[in-house]
Amino acid sequence: MGYKVAVVGATGNVGREMLAILAERRFPADEVVALASRRSQGVEVSYGEKTLKVKAIDHYDFSDVDICLMSAGSAVSKEWSPKIAAAGAVVIDNSSCWRMDPDVPLVVPEVNADAVAGFRKKRIIANPNCSTAQLVVVLKTLHDKAKITRVVVSTYQSVSGAGKDAMDELDRQTKAIYSLGDVEAKKFPKRIAFNVIPQVDAFMEDGFTKEEWKMMMETKKILDPKIKLTATCVRVPVFVGHCEAVNIEFENPISVGEARELLRNASGCLVVDRHEPGGYVTPYEAAGEDATYISRIRTDPTVDNGLVLWCVADNLRKGAALNAIQIAEALINRKLIQAKKKAA
Repeated sequence: MGYKVAVVGATGNVGREMLAILAERRFPADEVVALASRRSQGVEVSYGEKTLKVKAIDHYDFSDVDICLMSAGSAVSKEWSPKIAAAGAVVIDNSSCWRMDPDVPLVVPEVNADAVAGFRKKRIIANPNCSTAQLVVVLKTLHDKAKITRVVVSTYQSVSGAGKDAMDELDRQTKAIYSLGDVEAKKFPKRIAFNVIPQVDAFMEDGFTKEEWKMMMETKKILDPKIKLTATCVRVPVFVGHCEAVNIEFENPISVGEARELLRNASGCLVVDRHEPGGYVTPYEAAGEDATYISRIRTDPTVDNGLVLWCVADNLRKGAALNAIQIAEALINRKLIQAKKKAA
């Protein structure tokens, strides 16, 4: 007997990716339901070879849903996740709404899969920020080996992280530039086509943006509260795939060779690191892939026990949809949940 899975926000970038990955990975679902707001009711979305008609969340009965994959933003999650959880489903939420709640586990399965057991308090599990997810996958095995004390990360984040409207804006602006038309910025504070914007999310009082704050706080919660991390997050004119330049300081010595070997064997990581033109991974190659790719591993000569590396991942997959489904798989594999139909 399989599970009944609801995908909330099924018409968005991440929701569509969730449906695709559920089918790709042959998730043990007897039934998958696509949900969104009333304005999207009746819209058709793909689930493998099937087509699903989107239903409105407002009047949906969640009483027989086992797992709800929530990707509809913080406001919707704040209102609906507790209601859906109260109906008996486990909610795996992709928004920032629940990430720092002490009663909600924040999980990246390659890093802290055991934390899923904490879902029982609120029946909600949080997915981290997309840029955090790929970073901690890389840091985990290195931290276990040599104990990370400080991380400095600069991100190069694709527009898909800001939603479909952001992708449309990059497309529209690029065409306007080539046709000598007006370049209008609506989604972003400045033009994104052929430009980079050193702001992801809103500014906070200390000068950091919320995206940068999320990376700092979430890394501590997932990996180790003692790790010091500072981030500069930048939006770049790429459709899919986030990149990060990462400087890491360790308490104990670790060589480039050791780091490379550890990362080659780390779950969810793929090392492509040849010291030649093209011997590294870019967002173009990472798009559509599940792995977090690591390149350009080298010694940082400015600190004791320091390394520098480059990592790239598909932000819609590992940064969001894939991670959520891996969390659901962890719940099932650990026998922490069972299908309601089977239970009955």
